[in-house]
Amino acid sequence: MASLTVALIVKNEEQNLAECLETVKWANEIVVLDAGSNDETIEIAKKYTDKVYINADWQGYGIQRQRLQEFVTTDWILMLDADERLTEELSSEIKKAISLDNKNTVYALPRLSWCFGDFIRHSGWYPDYVTRLYAKESAQYSSQLVHEKLEYNSAMKLTKLKGDLLHYTYRDLEHYLVKSAGYAAAWAEQREQRGKSSSLSQGFLHGVACFLKMYVFRFGFLDGRQGLLLAMLSAHSTFAKYADLWVRKQKKS
Repeated sequence: MASLTVALIVKNEEQNLAECLETVKWANEIVVLDAGSNDETIEIAKKYTDKVYINADWQGYGIQRQRLQEFVTTDWILMLDADERLTEELSSEIKKAISLDNKNTVYALPRLSWCFGDFIRHSGWYPDYVTRLYAKESAQYSSQLVHEKLEYNSAMKLTKLKGDLLHYTYRDLEHYLVKSAGYAAAWAEQREQRGKSSSLSQGFLHGVACFLKMYVFRFGFLDGRQGLLLAMLSAHSTFAKYADLWVRKQKKS
């Protein structure tokens, strides 16, 4: 029978990791690659698997996922983040997919995010399909610093599963702002390396467009106060990306 590894890249995830791994204990193998945690993350991981590795030479999410895949010894990989949880329905679907062992298929999971006190079912956040289940020899992650993507042959079939992947995104507003700033910096760095430039007016227009898309056109108002807050924060984050790139250019002028 085909076998499955649940694989995670982590750093300072002591608040999330145990709850995540509890939902995947049935997997044939769990592999964890730590990026240099200074909390109890590694100790928690070792309670669930002896395949815990460390590589603190951070070169971005894409490279780290590529490194992680090298430690996998099974036929199939389920790539997770520590703030995600499998529902029973999704676990059953994944087991069935593995039993079919169709290596010409990759699977997308519908992700349902919990944010600021409630699950977000609109705002363009749900169903947030993420392609995470694939045969080891059939796909690999891109090397992007952030927003890395699973790359596979265009002739392969993409199948969407139905069970939700629960995503506990942000602990609080500070966590959101810190994480968002990190993504903005990585995005700006990638664009800078490609010789791209930006302006504050671009940032403003993209920010306004982001708010309207989330809150109006993607029915974020149906998510209540959480929807309004998310739309405003996303608009700010969008502006920050372009502003960061603009600031980098000013330093060199």
